[in-house]
Amino acid sequence: MPEKRRRQMNSALKLTLLFASIYALITQQVLANSWIRRVDEWIYDRSILQITPGKTPTLVMLIDDLGLRSVTAIFLLSTAILISRRFKSWRPINLSLLSLVLLNLTVGASKLLFGRTKPHSGIDLFFTDSGLSYPSGHAANAILTWGMMAYLIFRYSHKEPFEGMRLTWFVSTVTTGVCLASLYRNTHWFSDLLGGLFIGATLLVLIIAVDRSITSDRQPS
Repeated sequence: MPEKRRRQMNSALKLTLLFASIYALITQQVLANSWIRRVDEWIYDRSILQITPGKTPTLVMLIDDLGLRSVTAIFLLSTAILISRRFKSWRPINLSLLSLVLLNLTVGASKLLFGRTKPHSGIDLFFTDSGLSYPSGHAANAILTWGMMAYLIFRYSHKEPFEGMRLTWFVSTVTTGVCLASLYRNTHWFSDLLGGLFIGATLLVLIIAVDRSITSDRQPS
């Protein structure tokens, strides 16, 4: 393995461990009913968040939809297919499918395990049969799926007309917008979103580490 790829893989693995540790800490603090639950309650009590059902502004709904798996999967897979055809490689599609599978398995299992009620229910309980709030799938999906799309574009296009194109700010803006929309709509507690962000980031850098660990003649870098 080239030294540059090895360094990138090691950096990604270190970030995977860091983000996973932060996710574990957030989860522990939420389950321990610590300060982060007080933040959840404070945000929930703000009058601006008490919106009328069915009256959510269209712009907020559109931003919120950027965290839907059905929407982001279309963009990610379409981008991966275009790149795969251009470079005659299955890797972009394989990485995209891996990210979607890991997202659904990891976040889905976590939601079922913790069983947290939604804010609009008016109560904050864990381990219930009807709760699927923690961690936020919207937040995890936004950072992982849009982040993977940005990673593929950068890896395969920086030697093309898009040389040097980095989409970090785009991913950050979209992810932040999705989280704010969820808070406004009372679909997630603040700690749900934090947990979703860090489990999504964990999976993203883990997949990058996998990509960096396997060399390919058809990948420009």
